[in-house]
Formats: sequence, structure tokens, C-alpha cells
Amino acid sequence: MKIKLKLFLGFFTLVLMLALAGAYSIIEFTRISTSVNAILEDNYQSIQATKDMLEAIEREDSGILLLLMGNFREGRHTISLSDSIFRRSLDIARNNLTEENEQQYVTNIESYYTRYRSIIEYPIVNTSRQGNIEWYETEVYPLFQDLKKAIHTLMDLNQTSMYREAMMLKEKSKRAIMPGIVAIGAGIVFTLIFNIFINYYLVSPIKRLVRSIRNYKRGTVFGADIETNDELKELENSIRDLTSKI
Repeated sequence: MKIKLKLFLGFFTLVLMLALAGAYSIIEFTRISTSVNAILEDNYQSIQATKDMLEAIEREDSGILLLLMGNFREGRHTISLSDSIFRRSLDIARNNLTEENEQQYVTNIESYYTRYRSIIEYPIVNTSRQGNIEWYETEVYPLFQDLKKAIHTLMDLNQTSMYREAMMLKEKSKRAIMPGIVAIGAGIVFTLIFNIFINYYLVSPIKRLVRSIRNYKRGTVFGADIETNDELKELENSIRDLTSKI
């Protein structure tokens, strides 16, 4: 085997090992990126929607208290604005079902909110309900708490799923890093082995040739005894022919 081919195969093997490790790492990191995008598009949107729903019903509750105090205009404006925010957030959650039984959780929220709205839609200002804290505590507040609990349940479902996905991404990132570590270790070992082969097949024969030439100059018969069948062997034969002619 020629020296050029030996060197080429050695460096080609090293480059191939690094290329394969790099390609595997790129594939794994691409999968991680896709998973992150999925989490942001699915669980994070649902979590944000539940937060907006909680904030909306808190404002609606404040609107009801304003009505109890006789502030009709401000109370109804607050309730109307909060209702639009709640329904928009509910639509986001309804159209982003990714977890098991998530549909049932959204249905429960819809059911509680429908009952909640059916109570607060009745006139409050200038009726027996105005200033009636007992009515609020016995009819409105329990539904308000049930609705909050249903929303928190949906939030917990998506937060748990998000945490589980994050742990999976952590394991995937470790798998993506491992080929690089293995490639570096293998590259170091291969470099040492490759260096041994270069020393054995290239450096040592050249040293023997130099030593044989020096011995020839001192009157010894030339002979380097190159074992490989490559350019160095041809060089030895050429030098032997030349010394025999001399």
C-alpha cells in the first residue's frame, strides 16, 4: 500500500468519525428544537390561556362587587370587558387540546362559567340583590370558586406535561452531547494509534535509510531492510542500485 493512500485512509477515518458524530448531534439538536417549539405552541399557550381566564374572572368578580355597591356603569363595563377576555382565552384552550382528558377539563370550565354567567346576568343594581352580601356569598362566590378550581386543574395538567417534556428534553440533550464526547475520545485514541502507525511505516523506515546511507559511507554494504511494499521500498531499491554501480 502506498504512503499516500495510508495517510489518506488515516485522515479519512478520523474525519469520518467526527462527521458522523457531528451529524448525529445535529439531528438530535434539531429534534430538541422541534420539541421546544411544540411545548411553546401547545402547553405554554394553554397555560397562558388559563392565566388569562383566571385574571378575567377575578375582574368579573370585582365588577359584581361594584354592582352590589350600586355602581351600575362601571360594574357592567368591567364584567363585559372581562367576559370577552375570558371567552377569547377559552377558545384558545378549546382549540389547543394536546393532553389526555384535556377536553373534559375545558368542558367543565365551560359548564361552570355558563352557570356563573347565568347568575350575574340578572339585574343587581336597584334590586333586592344590591348590597345583599348574603346572596353573593351563597350563590355567586361558590360558583366563582368552582370555576377557579376548574381553571387551575387545566393549568396544572399543562404545567405537569410541560415539566415532563422538559425532563425528556434534558435526557435528549445528554444523548445529543454524548456522540461528541465519544468522538473526541475516539479521535484522541485514533490519533495516538495513527501516530504509532506513521512512526512504524514512515518515520522508522526513513531513519533506517538514513542510517544505512551513513554506514555505507563508512564502508558497510547498503541495506535498510524496508519491509513495506511502498515508495520507501522503491527508494531503498533505487539507492541499492545506485550504490552497486558506484
